[in-house]
Amino acid sequence: MTTTAIASRELDTMDRCDRCGAQAYVRVVLESSGGELLFCGHHARAVETSLKPLSSEWHDETARLNAKEPVSVD
Repeated sequence: MTTTAIASRELDTMDRCDRCGAQAYVRVVLESSGGELLFCGHHARAVETSLKPLSSEWHDETARLNAKEPVSVD
């Protein structure tokens, strides 16, 4: 039996939603296979009730969508 370890890291602009290609803000690791799925906030909410019970990890960074970047005063 082979297991794949997925390192937890912050999602970045290169991570894309598996459903629509938008920037991913949620990483899901499936309990049965250890496979990884990436979702934008919209699609993560759409599959959350059915997929969350099947996951070993639900890494949600959607709070970053409303976070404001600090403004530099020069």
